[in-house]
Amino acid sequence: MKGPKKEVEIASDPALEEGIRKSAEGGELSCAAAMQISAQFGETHGNLGQRLDAMKIRLVKCQLGLYGYKPEKKIVQPAAEVSAELEEEIRNAMKGNSLPCIEAWAIAKRRRIPKMAVSSACETLKIKISPCQLGAF
Repeated sequence: MKGPKKEVEIASDPALEEGIRKSAEGGELSCAAAMQISAQFGETHGNLGQRLDAMKIRLVKCQLGLYGYKPEKKIVQPAAEVSAELEEEIRNAMKGNSLPCIEAWAIAKRRRIPKMAVSSACETLKIKISPCQLGAF
């Protein structure tokens, strides 16, 4: 079981924090909205994730389908089949025993397939996607 997240000191950025508050609903912010805010304010994904933690805003609706969905926690399902080419690309992009989220996104972009198609293939191949770009996992 994971321990509590480490508290990190984040410098105040009123404009960024206001942008986050405007997009957050009920203390939650979707992965897509977080990525949009990151780009809009020039904040790195990791720093934005830490800021969300400090602001007690929960990330939801992972674009890979891995967390933040109700009533299920994740919605990604194993793919019926995975092409040898996609499997090779996933395995070549792995760091250790897992595929970083950023690599899953890159594979989806190169192949012009939905991000969730990559995570679905990983489910079938029993490959864990980690770490999250925003630090959610």
